[in-house]
Amino acid sequence: MSGLTNPPPLSLYIHIPWCVQKCPYCDFNSHESRHKNGEIPEAAYVEALIADLALSTPKIWGRKIKSIFFGGGTPSLFTPESIDRILSQVRALTPLEYDAEITLEANPGTVDSAHFSGYKDAGVNRLSLGIQSFNADYLKALGRIHDDKQALNAATLALATFERVNFDVMYALPNQSLEDALQDAEQALRLSPDHLSFYHLTLEPNTPFYHAPPNLPDDDTSATMQIEIESLLARHGYMHYETSAFAKKGQQARHNLNYWQFGDYLGIGAGAHSKLSYHDKITRETRPKHPKAYMEQALQGSAVEREWLISQDALGFEFMMNALRLIDGVPLSLFQQHTGRNLLTLESTIKQAQNKKLLAIEHGYIKPTLLGQRYLNELLQLFLND
Repeated sequence: MSGLTNPPPLSLYIHIPWCVQKCPYCDFNSHESRHKNGEIPEAAYVEALIADLALSTPKIWGRKIKSIFFGGGTPSLFTPESIDRILSQVRALTPLEYDAEITLEANPGTVDSAHFSGYKDAGVNRLSLGIQSFNADYLKALGRIHDDKQALNAATLALATFERVNFDVMYALPNQSLEDALQDAEQALRLSPDHLSFYHLTLEPNTPFYHAPPNLPDDDTSATMQIEIESLLARHGYMHYETSAFAKKGQQARHNLNYWQFGDYLGIGAGAHSKLSYHDKITRETRPKHPKAYMEQALQGSAVEREWLISQDALGFEFMMNALRLIDGVPLSLFQQHTGRNLLTLESTIKQAQNKKLLAIEHGYIKPTLLGQRYLNELLQLFLND
């Protein structure tokens, strides 16, 4: 590495690991709230997060945070008062950009108007709502704790409270027809949030769905669902800017864009990951996955469980693994800016990907072709072997 002249933009991720119950398709680091008859150690966990952040500030000293994301788990299980305390400490310990995007994930089964108002007062300016479906039967099949009425009610409340709202919606669900998948998309469009995320249900290892697969639509039907949903959203003014993300003009998720553009992020909380750049190196680090172990270690002054250097050989793959999720790609100059390496070091792989019609370089940008979008794993494999 020749060295980074300036570090890339910095985001903060805050993981809240508890859910009311774990969904059978979920492989995230989430834990059912079984502490003390269902009560989670909210106050103690907030103190651990604050301690973790304080321990981490020397690594990001003087750098402004451009976005904050509360993910989970179900962050909306925490009270607005806890979110306010966390954000107050973030402001006290780090420089925060004046217009920073602050997103909180919420489950329709755990919120009401008072929660939303409280989160907004605490400083949350963007809500990401885990709708998944507006159909009661599919919500039940997915093991969600909310029904169709709660989904619609929470969506309406969110839009009335926050200027910026994302809905997470899934397709290719158990026994789902093309018509029903499009009905979910049409319902989301009637509500008209500024951002929509449409995810294909996948069977992840170590989940109940993986070990006992439900009856899912076949590959052809799933592909048709994807194409029809993308076409429908485009006709309603939503720009498809990332593999699963669609936004109205100017409303892309700034936090997620920073990930995909190989920006830096500090992750605090149980199982959180970080990627941090210095002049002569780029490192990753993780926290303990189990909430109890995380809280104990954070309060004892050692929240990081593992830290390692991203090798020079891995930088090309790591960068492209993120950047090529973006439909329009990234500027060619961004590779050197965010890795300290010259893009010429990947020249042979880039040419190979171009020859396979998976990659294009146009107007100073490197981007996946339509074929590359469809076969993204094959495209990335070329860089893994670089």
